[in-house]
Amino acid sequence: MGKTRTQPLHPAYSRGVSGACGRVLVVDDNKVIRQLIRVNLELEGFEVVTAADGVECLDLVHRVRPDVITLDVVMPRLDGVQTATRLRSDPRTRHVPVAIISACTPYEVDSGVTAGVDAFLAKPFEPSELLRLVRQLMVREDPPSVAGRQGAGKAESAAG
Repeated sequence: MGKTRTQPLHPAYSRGVSGACGRVLVVDDNKVIRQLIRVNLELEGFEVVTAADGVECLDLVHRVRPDVITLDVVMPRLDGVQTATRLRSDPRTRHVPVAIISACTPYEVDSGVTAGVDAFLAKPFEPSELLRLVRQLMVREDPPSVAGRQGAGKAESAAG
């Protein structure tokens, strides 16, 4: 009696969302910004789930299994940098690409890089910049190496 398994015991975060380009978890305490990001991504075929702060993000992330997570920095309960740090410390979310979308100070950018954030997009942003950033993070097939996380591409800014 040979046992064959068609599904892994611990399914990976989805790369193939049926009928969608991928799944994005958008985390921002501003409802208007969440909706703006959601609409722009959905128009391009992405599935979008939203959360109002870092605590809600951490509650949702294992059920939603996003391909990319976007975080605002200043949020109640748990800010974006603290959320990124927790996502990186969890083996199940360690390799999920994380972008900060916020009007960041240089200190917040440095803190984000230290926390393991993959990219930054400054508010206000053009929808085309948002889409380019999410697509770049989405197509990254292999988890980054530890050395790669320290490189200059780490703090890449889509806003220039």
